[in-house]
Amino acid sequence: MSQRLKDTVNIIVPVGALGVGIRESDVAAGIAAGAHGIACDAGSTDSGPAYLATGRTKYSRAAIKEDMRILMLAQARAGIPLLIGSCGTSGCDMALDWTRDVALEIAREHDLHPRIALLYSEQQPALMAKYAKDGRVTPLAPMTDAGADLFAECEHIVALMGPEPYVAALQAGADIVLGGRTTDTAVLAALPLLHGAGVASAWHAGKIAECGGLCTTHSREGGVMIRVGRDAFEVEPLGTVSRCTPFTVSAHMLYENSDPFMLHEPGGVLDVTAARYDAVDERTVMVSGSNFISKPYTMKLEGAARRGFQTLMLVGIKDPAVLTEIDFFVEQMQRVLTQRAVAAMGLNQNDFEISLRPYGWNAVDGLPVEAGAAAPREIGLLFVATASSQELATQIAKTCNPWFFHLPIKQEQALPSYGFAFSPAEIEKGQVYEFKLNHVVHVADGLELVRTVFVEAKEHAHV
Repeated sequence: MSQRLKDTVNIIVPVGALGVGIRESDVAAGIAAGAHGIACDAGSTDSGPAYLATGRTKYSRAAIKEDMRILMLAQARAGIPLLIGSCGTSGCDMALDWTRDVALEIAREHDLHPRIALLYSEQQPALMAKYAKDGRVTPLAPMTDAGADLFAECEHIVALMGPEPYVAALQAGADIVLGGRTTDTAVLAALPLLHGAGVASAWHAGKIAECGGLCTTHSREGGVMIRVGRDAFEVEPLGTVSRCTPFTVSAHMLYENSDPFMLHEPGGVLDVTAARYDAVDERTVMVSGSNFISKPYTMKLEGAARRGFQTLMLVGIKDPAVLTEIDFFVEQMQRVLTQRAVAAMGLNQNDFEISLRPYGWNAVDGLPVEAGAAAPREIGLLFVATASSQELATQIAKTCNPWFFHLPIKQEQALPSYGFAFSPAEIEKGQVYEFKLNHVVHVADGLELVRTVFVEAKEHAHV
């Protein structure tokens, strides 16, 4: 690895999410090339509200521990900071404490003694309700209000941190910073900002590298190194197979971003309208010309709540008559099953919900299929009953069972038998969760809603 920019802050971004898998050779290559720090993300809302509502992690403990082991050993050998954001998937206090315990366990097993900073960003409903009453909480589309009841319904509420708490923790002597919910870019931008890199360059580099190797030609072949200077930054793969090209790097501005030129972050907006993406060799891209526009400081709020229980059934259908009229069949099935549950169980239609999802047709997007589309070879029809209790959801599924597995497309036809996938047919999925918040809270600075706690590795994990 060679670089062209001078006076840069060099950050290893080994993976897009802790637990996906990190190669020791990639981290070693980055350290050998002059890394000043290691940073990566560990969480997301991509997989729905359950992880925030429950405080549980998406990936296995074993996978997360192995990635952390590699990073903590590398940090100790190189003597450079390690920053991890959105710990435990959701970044709530419970998830951060879980990650802390994993880190302390690794430290004991390998005789490591880092000073660890924990950045807590979970918020109490009563405090957020007070902020809302004071006019300091603004709903984002499609939300329209910020009433106190909305916060009280949430199991956990987190405010997405910017880089300021990470900078403060490093200034206070942290070797490792484990953060609660954080914007993906902020955890990568923190160390460059601390050491005087350009604000726009730091934020833009953080956005490009947030998913590790996703900005390269081989997204699963390891992470990247970002070298952040005053007016530009470079990005280069850590592994030997991948390459960064102007296309792969610039394209990442479209990732999870509705505007390819504007990225809203705590304290401002990154504007890359005038940015240039130049290949400086076959593996490395230099980016310049981005701009950061300071704005009043806000932190996005995420909150999740419990919402009923679900029971599933799955059937496979190869009947040609059904496959040529799938939309009609599904609409008829929906009507028949709903009427069956109401009549047999004495329910009101507001007491439950039945959803039918024809996989192999339009189950993913739910949009009408264009006229004249060829019939599929087969479909998998998923039945989902949602109700106020698990028992009720399961009884609805049991009541619908004979109709779901044997409903003909025309009444005069003999009863068909579709291919059920499991026995028993009903699968109790359990609790259902939903996001309740899509708001921003207005704060004086990036530290107002963050609590920092330092722990020494010699402390015992709370297990």
